[in-house]
Amino acid sequence: MSAELIAFLMLGSLIIIIVLGYPIAFVLGGLATIFGLIFVGPQVLNMFMLKLFEVMSNYVLIAVPLFVFMGTVIEKSGLALRLYEAMHAIMGRLRGGLALATVVTCTIFAAATGVIGASVVTMGLLALPAMLKYNYDKSLATGAICAGGTLGILIPPSVMLLIYGPLAGISVGQLYMAAFLPGLLLAGLYFVYILVRCYINPKLGPALPPGAITVPLPKKVYLFATSVLPVALLILAVLGSIFFGLAAPTEAAGIGSFAALLLAAAYRQLNLQNLKEAVYSTMKISAMIYLVLIGAGFFSSIFIRLGGGEVVQNLVLNLPLPNWGILLAMFFIVFVMGAFIDWIGIIMITVPLFTPIAAKLGYNPLWFAMMMNVVMQTSFLTPPFAYAIFYLKGIAPPEIQTAHIYRGVIPFILLQFVGIGLLAIFPDIILWLPRLMELTK
Repeated sequence: MSAELIAFLMLGSLIIIIVLGYPIAFVLGGLATIFGLIFVGPQVLNMFMLKLFEVMSNYVLIAVPLFVFMGTVIEKSGLALRLYEAMHAIMGRLRGGLALATVVTCTIFAAATGVIGASVVTMGLLALPAMLKYNYDKSLATGAICAGGTLGILIPPSVMLLIYGPLAGISVGQLYMAAFLPGLLLAGLYFVYILVRCYINPKLGPALPPGAITVPLPKKVYLFATSVLPVALLILAVLGSIFFGLAAPTEAAGIGSFAALLLAAAYRQLNLQNLKEAVYSTMKISAMIYLVLIGAGFFSSIFIRLGGGEVVQNLVLNLPLPNWGILLAMFFIVFVMGAFIDWIGIIMITVPLFTPIAAKLGYNPLWFAMMMNVVMQTSFLTPPFAYAIFYLKGIAPPEIQTAHIYRGVIPFILLQFVGIGLLAIFPDIILWLPRLMELTK
C-alpha cells in the first residue's frame, strides 16, 4: 500500500473518530496500534515503549502538574473575587464598565492560572449576574466573559505553550516571552471594542448610577493593594525568573506553586479541604494531558515511520500558492479543526506536520509557533466545539440562552483575526521580548 493512501487512511480515521466524540488519547493510541501492527509488525511495541519513556522522562513536562496546581490553588484562594471587586470599583462608572472590568480581571487572572476553565467559570459566577442586574446586553456580557476567559490559554504561564514547546523543539521560556505581548494585544482589542461600542450605544452597557458604587478612595486603594499587587508579585516570580535566566520553566512552575500557596495562606483560604480539591483537580487534569501526550507520541511515531509526514509536506508545499498563501492555508486548517477538536488534539496532529513546512518556507520558528497558538485560541470560541461556551452555559442563569453566547463571541472572534493580522504585519510584537531576554543573559 502506498504511503499516500496510508497517510489518508490514518488522518481520515483520526478526524472522523474524534468528531464522533471518542476520547482523543485512546483514539490516537488505538489507531497507532492498529496501523503499526499491520504495516510495521510486532516490533512496533518497542517503538511505543521508547516513546512512552521519552514522554515520561521529559524534564520540561514536569511543569504541567505544577502550573495546573498553581492555577487551581489560586482559584481556591478567592483571588478572582478580589480582582473583580477592585476593577468593579475602579471602572464601574464607565459605560460598559462592568464588561471592561471583566476583561481586565480575566487578563490578570490569566497570568496567574494558565487555563481557561477557572477564568470562564469564576467570571461567569461573579460578573454575569452583576451585568444582568444593570441591564447589560446579554450577548455583550457573555461574549466579554468567554473572550476574556480564553486569554488564560495564551498568556503565560499557559499550559498550551508548555505542551507546544517540546513538540516543536522550541524553548518554553522563549514561547512564554513571545506570548506575553500578543496576549496583552488581544486583551487591549477586547477592551477598546467594548469601550467604543458602549459609548456609541450606551444601552448595551450602561454606566452604573452614582449610588451603585459607594467605595471610598482608601477602600479602592486597599482593594488594589490586596488583589492586583499580589498577582503582580506572583507573575514576577514566575515570568521574571524565566526572563532573567534564573530558572527554567520547570523550576519557575515550582516557584509559582509555592507562591500560590503563600497567597492562599495570606487570604486565609489554605485549608485542608481546598488543598485536597486542588490536588485532586491537578491529578485529573495532568493525567488527561499525559494520556494525550503518550497517545499522540505513538500516533506520530507510526505516521512518520510510514511516510505520512513526507506525504503531507509534499502535498502542502506543492500547492499552487505563494509562501504566504501556504501559511494562510495551514492557519485555515487549524481554525477549521478548532471548531471540532480540542486544542490538545490540534497540537498533536498539526505541530509535527506544519513545523517542518514552515521551516522550509523560511519563517521564523518562534513567530510561526506563536501565530499557530493565537489561531488555536479561536478554537475556544468557535462553535460547535467551544470550551468557553460550554463552561459559561453550564453555570449561566436560565435567561441566558446558547444563542446569546454564540452572538456574543462572534465580534471577539473577528477581533482575534485582527490580532492575527497585526502580529503578521508587525512580527516584533512576538519577537521583541524573546530577543531582549537573550540580551539579558
